[in-house]
Amino acid sequence: MDDEKALVSPRNTLNALTAKEWIQETISVWRQKGLGANHPDTYFERLHPAPYSYTDVARLVRFFSKPGDTVLDPFLGIGSTLKAAATEGRNGVGIELSPEFAQLSVERLDKELDESLLASTTQTVLQGDSRAVLKGLGENSVDLVVTSPPYWNILHKKDHKAKQERESKGLATRYSEDDSLDLGNIDDYEAFLEALMDIFRNCQRVLKPKKHAAIVVSDFREGPRLRMFHADIARLMEQEDWTLKGITILHQTHKRIFPYGYPTSYVPNIHHQYIVILQNNKKQTENAEA
Repeated sequence: MDDEKALVSPRNTLNALTAKEWIQETISVWRQKGLGANHPDTYFERLHPAPYSYTDVARLVRFFSKPGDTVLDPFLGIGSTLKAAATEGRNGVGIELSPEFAQLSVERLDKELDESLLASTTQTVLQGDSRAVLKGLGENSVDLVVTSPPYWNILHKKDHKAKQERESKGLATRYSEDDSLDLGNIDDYEAFLEALMDIFRNCQRVLKPKKHAAIVVSDFREGPRLRMFHADIARLMEQEDWTLKGITILHQTHKRIFPYGYPTSYVPNIHHQYIVILQNNKKQTENAEA
């Protein structure tokens, strides 16, 4: 173990990876690695309509932070980011609007993590609207933002996948039914983007200068057109003093194929997500930590 630590460059202020580990993570296409449908730790993930795998999040946590750092997720969902933070020796703060999913996140951490991990790190679940909760967090108090926000209102559309994989099994198909604070219930796309940017502005305040945000999203269809959601996020955040550092494609090889559009029009089966990686370029202040 000491030999491995010795291989970490003393100039490496970003993470605790060796050169070999670093290079592997810079490949621009990742294969999504889940635990497998029958793994017992997928129980809680299945309860959420749009979970993401903590194993993928852990790769981002390892690359963009150091042990002991604090990771923030303003759209916690079922708690994947906090599980990843704990397993990688980082502290975590997660904000979740839904009281149900916030409670399930707490239960998941208690059930899926060893007591030693919970004792050696601090994992905090805050229930409420991120736009309000973030204002209560200290400026420059976190080292990394990792999140997967709502993909507008696409969960309202019950396609083949929703009907076969969730509705037929009595599982939730959307974040909430009528909560006005839920970004997934906003009808207008531009209004949705502005509400999302309001949250990321608050994330920028609590994130230390020059630290990173990794946002996991997918493009999606609105009627006959494709919304380039990942590009819209990148464009708007660069207007807010973030720098786009890169895009990683997360290839979802496990997803089923459905006959979208057949036999009249082309509708793609989207089997990848984008990880939009941005750096916080806000100016260093006297209160900012190194």
